[in-house]
Amino acid sequence: MKAKILLLFTFLLSISSFAQSKKDSLFPVRGFCIGSPNTKEVEPFIKFINEELARRGVNTLILRVDFNFQFESHPELRDANALSKADVKKLVKACQANNINLIPQINLLGHQSWASKITNLLKVYPEFDETPHVKMPEKYVWPNADGLYCKSYCPLHEGVHKVVFALVDEICDVFESTAFHAGMDEVFYLGDEKCPRCSGKDKAELFAGEVNLIQNHLTLKNRNLWIWGDRLIDGKTTGIGIWEGSFNNTHRAIDLISKNVTICDWHYEQPLPTAVLFAMKGFNVITCPWRMPAVGVSQVQDLVRFKASATPEMKGKYQGIMQTVWSGVGNFLEEFYSKKEGDSQANCFRAIFEEINKIQQN
Repeated sequence: MKAKILLLFTFLLSISSFAQSKKDSLFPVRGFCIGSPNTKEVEPFIKFINEELARRGVNTLILRVDFNFQFESHPELRDANALSKADVKKLVKACQANNINLIPQINLLGHQSWASKITNLLKVYPEFDETPHVKMPEKYVWPNADGLYCKSYCPLHEGVHKVVFALVDEICDVFESTAFHAGMDEVFYLGDEKCPRCSGKDKAELFAGEVNLIQNHLTLKNRNLWIWGDRLIDGKTTGIGIWEGSFNNTHRAIDLISKNVTICDWHYEQPLPTAVLFAMKGFNVITCPWRMPAVGVSQVQDLVRFKASATPEMKGKYQGIMQTVWSGVGNFLEEFYSKKEGDSQANCFRAIFEEINKIQQN
């Protein structure tokens, strides 16, 4: 009897191991990206990590930290009520217990303002502003005469990297991370004609120069760079548009940046197959849905098809899927546990991981 039970256990274990191996092969990265929690949300979010992310096999968590940490290198850049080192270590411990790779993000280059507010870096160091002549409006609207979406720092300012690299090193150390996400999406201000350092310079070279500088800095500590991929797509030629692609010629930087950079390829309204572009250019690429379950499921299915028809050189470039969340932790958890039907971040998250598990079982 004991021998039969042992045989059955071994059989079930082998099935489970095969299923996990298949999941790891098709979806090496099964990710989730969200803004870092505030201090009151740390414990509820850890519960979500333990009960929901781990159960679905999520193995990568990107937390958009920005200035929500009590930086010691530059305390002047801290948000009010920012996460303490002890808060972060709780998150690190939860992820390590569930074999989840935890990656912090600080927006570099672009997204140095939002709506009518300048974020901490340019607020404290206004000399880093690429477009100081563009004043923040009392009430933000798009489109506007200044072409203002978000401010950028000047990548050629002699003092900017001393500050931002101190933040990057500190946040990577406290998160015990082997990678760092620099954002770098939706960069509209770059090489401005009024910038004394950047004026007249090739925008693709400016963008690539910043990417490579960050990658090289991270390499010194055996860390890899992740960025969003939209600035590397020709938004005009493809018809993809100004948000998911570039209209200011940064797309040519795709041939100038290090192949060690991991590209997070986001498309939210339709499953555009640009992961193929990045894989063909030699990059590891991760497909990123947001709030439409049907689109997310198509993106999962596309990834399987891309890998099935890929050359051996390209097959391993398709790294997986990452659900993106663009509300705060509190709002997302409320949305997730309410279980309302229809298009939502929570339902997209459920749908893509249900599809991954379905594929794994076939």
